[in-house]
Amino acid sequence: MKIQANVSGSRSIDITDLHLETIDKYSLLDNLVDSNGIIDEDVLDKLKFNVRSILESESNTDKNLLDLCLDVIYNNNMKAFGLNRLMSLYTEWKAKQEVQNEDAVSTSTI
Repeated sequence: MKIQANVSGSRSIDITDLHLETIDKYSLLDNLVDSNGIIDEDVLDKLKFNVRSILESESNTDKNLLDLCLDVIYNNNMKAFGLNRLMSLYTEWKAKQEVQNEDAVSTSTI
């Protein structure tokens, strides 16, 4: 999957399911945006600080988290616009995962 990283659409960032799973595992996007709902560079900085804190506190560094940092969060193209797109993609992905899990549960109980 690709997310558009800037308004003009000239830059994009590749996002994999593994990236989204890592975001989910660490709840990286939960409570990230303030009550005003605005995603700006300060929100992106907050995400970077949160990830850095997780990396510093873990004794065994998660390779998937490092890959997420290198490929997405600290990508040179990542700006507030890209973070907004990432959050939208994650929300869609999470909803699909929940539907698939519900379908799997209902199929296994039959």
